Amino acid sequence: MRVHNSYIFRRQSFIIMSISFNKADKSATLGNRTALKSFLEKQIKKEGLIIENLQYVFCSDKYLLDINKQFLAHDYYTDIISFDLSEQKGQLIGDIYISVDRVKENAKTMGTTQVNELLRVIFHGALHFCGYKDKKPADVKLMRSMEDKWLKAFFKLTGH
Repeated sequence: MRVHNSYIFRRQSFIIMSISFNKADKSATLGNRTALKSFLEKQIKKEGLIIENLQYVFCSDKYLLDINKQFLAHDYYTDIISFDLSEQKGQLIGDIYISVDRVKENAKTMGTTQVNELLRVIFHGALHFCGYKDKKPADVKLMRSMEDKWLKAFFKLTGH
């Protein structure tokens, strides 16, 4: 009995890192998920956080609009909504919802590929959890700079 209790205590003291990519009502084409997960873990750790559980959920415009209305009282389309569910400082638990429809539309508008735009939005969500904002012009500039930095580093790592 005593050994069993000790084992449980030790198991509870470990942080099990988990990053997942899931679909709600739409899927996204995302190659090399293993490299992306590893990259996200390292970049977020550099920003001072340990990932306990980070879930990306790909969905449609309609699905994300419903979330935007229900939880944020916003009646407009958006490409991403992130929910920080962390309970302890320094440990990240979060859900990030990404509209695949918005990513496709934004890629066209921005003259980039859907893969590049999807990665940018994935990094954008993670950067929010790291404390980066995007409401004021100076914050937007810094956020874009960090997105570009992470994109460049990821492409260098994966040979793109």
